[in-house]
Amino acid sequence: MSCSRIYNDYDGVQHDYTRKQGLVWQQVFLPDMAPSEWADREILWNAVEEAEKTKGSRLAREFVVALPVELSRDEWIALLTDFIQTNFVADGMCADVCIHDTDGHNPHAHIMLTVRPLTKDGKWQHKTEKEYLCVRDGEERGFTAAEFKLAQAEGWEKQYPYKVGKKKVYMTPSQAEAQGYERISKYPKSTKYGRQNPISERWNSEDQLALWRAAWANVTNRFLERAGSQERVDHRSHAERGSDEQPTIHEGVAARALEQKGIISERCELNRKIKADNALLRELKSLVKKLMDAVKNTVPAIAEAMETVRQKMIIFRYQLLHIGAGKKHFSDTLQAVRPDIKRYEDVAQKFKIKIQERRILLDEKKATSALQVFRHRDLAQKIAALTEDIEELKSEKALLLNQFNCVNDYGMAEIKKRIVSMESSLEKLDQQEVKYTDELEVALAQYTELQQQSADMDTIELDTARHAIRPDKEYETLQRLQAAYGKKFDSGTLAQSRMDVAEMLNETAEPVSIRQNLQQLQVHQTKQSYEKERGQER
Repeated sequence: MSCSRIYNDYDGVQHDYTRKQGLVWQQVFLPDMAPSEWADREILWNAVEEAEKTKGSRLAREFVVALPVELSRDEWIALLTDFIQTNFVADGMCADVCIHDTDGHNPHAHIMLTVRPLTKDGKWQHKTEKEYLCVRDGEERGFTAAEFKLAQAEGWEKQYPYKVGKKKVYMTPSQAEAQGYERISKYPKSTKYGRQNPISERWNSEDQLALWRAAWANVTNRFLERAGSQERVDHRSHAERGSDEQPTIHEGVAARALEQKGIISERCELNRKIKADNALLRELKSLVKKLMDAVKNTVPAIAEAMETVRQKMIIFRYQLLHIGAGKKHFSDTLQAVRPDIKRYEDVAQKFKIKIQERRILLDEKKATSALQVFRHRDLAQKIAALTEDIEELKSEKALLLNQFNCVNDYGMAEIKKRIVSMESSLEKLDQQEVKYTDELEVALAQYTELQQQSADMDTIELDTARHAIRPDKEYETLQRLQAAYGKKFDSGTLAQSRMDVAEMLNETAEPVSIRQNLQQLQVHQTKQSYEKERGQER
């Protein structure tokens, strides 16, 4: 890339690229915390190689960016320097950059970036850190080794594998000791891949890549504008820009060379076809727009638009009713279960405290001299009282566990996980409810706008046109909802959503028309089935 000679300390190989042609400019950019000797790319990349221990480690991230031919060499350098310093070096990365331009028609730059964050002292940070899954009062949370030192003081405990019958079950030492289980392994429960360094996680995310692409487009357009060029670049795809046109492909130096020699390149020929298709598509879209402008205020067009919006409203209303039923189910379940869960947590906490108190007294009694008779008697009475309390709490725990069809604390932990899952589902349903309520309001506004457009039309003619296409729309609505909800589809909810939408749209005769529509829908469905059977017979 840099057309230089580099010695690799890892394998002892001298890599010589001095014969490579087309190098225009090269530079190593370092953040403030990086050692100054890393300005030598050989030292920099050997330091990167030394930090990675596994054979599959990622050593660098590469960006290849096209440089505008409208800019000069000095402007390319200024453009790259601005982009790299702002987006990479300022964020703690080291960047090794080279500009290549072999034929004067394809200037581009290679940007090699380090992938490990640096500390303030210029040392490489870890990419991931081991994360232990600890538990407290049935709640599970991950902690790193440093975090666990503080969390332990707050009552969080590591979970270890214990043998429960023929199964391996993770639980805390205090839970296992109370039930006499045997630990299988000394390794605590942890997440599979550990906790990723948040800086590395951000650098590796698709969102960050999109931000870098947008930043490159912005800085390039700024330099093009400064140079007085009318050309602009856009990092977004055709789909993101809402364009139906097919994107062309990268042709490359080899394909261009063939074309210059009079030989047709497959890549260049494909691009010519794509450009011709895109030109035809633009022409067709222009024609369709003219036709749509001509008929958009006709009765059939308005009738079609109003029935389409009405169909959307029925679907949105059905979704809201379905969400409401789900929210009620979760709310009723949580309202019934939460008091018993709270009672269990209180009993379990008291049970744990009593066990610890008895253990302390037993140790104290063991350490007390046999000559201290009264002290021995006092400790024995306290231990007996605690033992009785523990048995009562144990019975109450067993009763509560039986109520939830659980055989041990691990089963109760699973119940509490399901409760947390239901609470999370309830939050998601709340978000969906807001979303579909907004969609319904937008559809209602669209319907109102269509009513205003049809104010000067013949009312009878418009209603006739609407009712002529309504059975097809109703059948399409039914099919879409059945496909989306499957066995959970409810015809009663669909009927209710129709009535609710009729009320929103002030369709006063809707109770009669709904019965008529249902009859028409049944006839339509029968007709569809009959035609399908006749088609199979043929």
